[in-house]
Amino acid sequence: MRHTIILLVGYLMILAPIEAARIKDIATIYGERGNPLMGTGLVVGLNNTGDSKLPSAQALASLLRREDGLTFTPSLLASGSIALVAVTAELGPYDREGTTIDINVSTLGDAKGLQGGILLATELKGLDGQVYAVARAGAISTASWTVEGQTGSKMAKNHPTSGRIPNGAHVERSERSTVIEMIGGQRHFTLTLRNPDLTTAQRIQEGIDAFVAGCVLVEDPGSVRVRIPKEVNPGQELQFISKVLEVDVEVDLAAVVVINEKTGTIVAGGHVGISETAIAQGSLVVKVKEQSLVSQPVAPLTENATTVVVPDTSISVDEEKGHLIRVPKVVTVTELVDALNMIGATPRDLIAIFNALRAAGALQAELRTM
Repeated sequence: MRHTIILLVGYLMILAPIEAARIKDIATIYGERGNPLMGTGLVVGLNNTGDSKLPSAQALASLLRREDGLTFTPSLLASGSIALVAVTAELGPYDREGTTIDINVSTLGDAKGLQGGILLATELKGLDGQVYAVARAGAISTASWTVEGQTGSKMAKNHPTSGRIPNGAHVERSERSTVIEMIGGQRHFTLTLRNPDLTTAQRIQEGIDAFVAGCVLVEDPGSVRVRIPKEVNPGQELQFISKVLEVDVEVDLAAVVVINEKTGTIVAGGHVGISETAIAQGSLVVKVKEQSLVSQPVAPLTENATTVVVPDTSISVDEEKGHLIRVPKVVTVTELVDALNMIGATPRDLIAIFNALRAAGALQAELRTM
């Protein structure tokens, strides 16, 4: 008997009482965001796994000329010990001068790996061209390895051309976030839902009203504006915001079915249901068998005859008889899964079934395909 496995979102919510989530887990404060940083640097000390092209050597020649006044022809510096890399980082909304942030290092040329390399100091700039951090010289962690034999055989683990340096850059310039706005002479901040939903936004308003009444306005399904009461003294706004973010709210889950046809994965939301319908399901079983046969001459002394290996392929196709099964109307994920498991459908079959249910108007949910 075939078994069907579906990843269920909200399945535990059906089997157990619904638990509320904190506002801080489902929403962010408008104005809190990171800023991407990027720079181009050099990795040195590689064991013949660096670039074989001249751009990295040209960058090294420019660096030596600028820093030490040394002049070299790039062709003299070209070797497998250096690599031109892109250095990226994320400057958080509360990262201040003197703190450190993690950086990622990725090859730009044809380097085979960054294991054992040392990143030279690199300026990291924002999109405005200003330097916000400086990546300090440090060893790169790739969590990978590559082994190559003399005959060309090769084995590798993970991705050797990308690495990470924890706390690898010092912040030189901060980007301060503004979370408190002045509107009509009063202080406000705005909550932005990670998954916009009008019902959840309304529940956030009700939850905050129970904590402090008359201070909340739902602007749209993704934004809730909160007024800071006059009783909150200047300088204590963050303490008030912290208490608001701790308020528990029941999150409403949309009825959505997500299908990844490449992997055969199906994710069904907690409110997914189907109307009463009938489903006919049949399948093809294709078996491919390959083997090698030895062909020998009929007689041992047959002229110009040799023994050879001949590949042989056999293919068989069996079609199972389709059957029509009535599926009653269901309203929960558990009942939906039970109804579909009655058919004995595989995930691949379920993809076709869900598409057909949507076309027939029997699927009471949004269907998204990845």
